[in-house]
Amino acid sequence: MTTIFNQEDIERKILLILRILQETGEPTGSRLIARRMKDYGVALSERTVRYHLKIMDGRGLTRLVGRLDGRVITERGIEEIADGRVRDKIGMSVSRIEVLAFRTTLDPHKKAGLLPMNVTFLPKGRFRDALAAMKPAFRAGICVSELVFTADEGDRLGDLVVPEGCVGFATVCSVVVNGVLLKHGVPMDSKFGGILQVKDGKALRFVELIYYSGSSLDPSEVFIMAKMSSVRTAAEEGEGKVLANFREIPTVSRELVDQIITNLRLIGIGGVLSLGELSEPICQVPVDVNKLGMILYGGLNPVCCAHEAGIETLNRAMSTILDYDALRPFEEVLREATGRKK
Repeated sequence: MTTIFNQEDIERKILLILRILQETGEPTGSRLIARRMKDYGVALSERTVRYHLKIMDGRGLTRLVGRLDGRVITERGIEEIADGRVRDKIGMSVSRIEVLAFRTTLDPHKKAGLLPMNVTFLPKGRFRDALAAMKPAFRAGICVSELVFTADEGDRLGDLVVPEGCVGFATVCSVVVNGVLLKHGVPMDSKFGGILQVKDGKALRFVELIYYSGSSLDPSEVFIMAKMSSVRTAAEEGEGKVLANFREIPTVSRELVDQIITNLRLIGIGGVLSLGELSEPICQVPVDVNKLGMILYGGLNPVCCAHEAGIETLNRAMSTILDYDALRPFEEVLREATGRKK
């Protein structure tokens, strides 16, 4: 039987393979690539992946490392991602949210399971400074959780590898709420990420927003790069601009959702800043009929504090999943880094 490949379809799959290689950061074989593609809803056999990789090698997008180690992405491949087909980029954020929500297995009652994480790479020489800068945000609760994960250069951090000269720092992503609700049969419509103005410690209104359905980048990454936050001021003075996300859930699920949010808080997972009423606007954002609006803190808010302090950050929002048991309290990491005792 002859397999017929459509050129447009090939280009779409090539872009996906390039993104996977860029995320892993190390030589990756066809078996792992095929497995990761399934997470994006694309089912290819290892043989078909190898077919695509040969095309990519020929175009200089990838390079074979050894005979068995797999491929790495080249500079040309990175440029191809940046210049890739616009239509394929649109909605990539919302697709990533759906994938991570599906992969979430966290059970609040068992205090076990996988949950989605944001990853930040920080300069090794400034790691202590970064932790000190983040402290106000964690202590003020302007985060999804105070549970974090760290990894040294060269080590794996979920699906990623920590670059040389860096420390990997992972924070819990707000998509954990999507995932746990999904496991309980509650659908959640992820609308947009934005900059939320906070006054007197309370949410006031969104001053900037980016809809997930029309974005190829996570909105949080965009806002951090643009230096649009003032998280430290919000944490210390109760007034500033923080990263937040807007979701909608069915009104009929209110009672169940309230219970799930409570159960998550009991195991150190928060992030839900506000839950509205039936079809009523929340923080000046209109809500669809028979829906409730929900506002969640962005998981990268503490990292904003480091960026605001002039520390270089390389952020990969919604980039991997980790086991709940592997996470540690931020204060424990801070004490360890500064050599302080309890």
